[in-house]
Amino acid sequence: MSAPEIEQLIQLLSKLPAFGPRSARRAVLYLLNKKESHFAPLMASFQTVYDHIIVCPICGNMDTQAPCSICQNPGRNPNQICVVRDVADLWALERTGVYKGVYHTLGGVLSALDGIGPEELHIQSLLDKVAAGGVEEIIFALPATVEGQTTVHYLKDCLKDYPIHISALSRGVPIGGELDYLDDGTLQMAFKARRDV
Repeated sequence: MSAPEIEQLIQLLSKLPAFGPRSARRAVLYLLNKKESHFAPLMASFQTVYDHIIVCPICGNMDTQAPCSICQNPGRNPNQICVVRDVADLWALERTGVYKGVYHTLGGVLSALDGIGPEELHIQSLLDKVAAGGVEEIIFALPATVEGQTTVHYLKDCLKDYPIHISALSRGVPIGGELDYLDDGTLQMAFKARRDV
C-alpha cells in the first residue's frame, strides 16, 4: 500500500484517456523513480500549460495567444473553413500539413442519446462567419459515425441559402473512425479526395 498522496495521483491519472488503474500506477512509479529527469520537468510543463493556454475565440483551437497562430497566419486561406468536432481533430489534420485554410471547432457532434442539440455546439458562430461574407468553401471533417453524419446533414441544411461550396472528407476514413486515431497518410488522402456534400 502506497502513501495517500501517491494513491491520489494514481487515481487522477487513471481518469485520463488511455489510462486505467494499472497503467496509471506504472506511470507514477516510473515518474517517482525519475523525479529529477522526468517528474520535475513534467510538473513544470503542466503548470506552464495551465497558466498560458487559452481557447481561440475565432476557431476554438488551443494556443498561448488569441487569435491562435493558425488564425493569425497570413498564409492561411480565410475563405476556406474546415469544420471539426474538437481540437484533437484539428490537431490531427494540422499534423498532415495538407490543409491551408482555417478551422471551426464545433465542440462535439449532435447526439440525441447524449442530449447534445444544436444549442450545445458552436453552430451559430459558424453561421455568423458565413453570413459575414467571404467564405467560399466549407469542408466537413467530422467523424464517420451516425452522429457525425447527422451533424453534417443538419449543417448542410443550415447553409443551403449561402452560395458556398460544401464538401466532406472522402470515405477513406473508415465508418466509425476517429480522425485523431488515423495515420497521417490516410488523413492526407481523405482530405485531397474530399467530395461534395
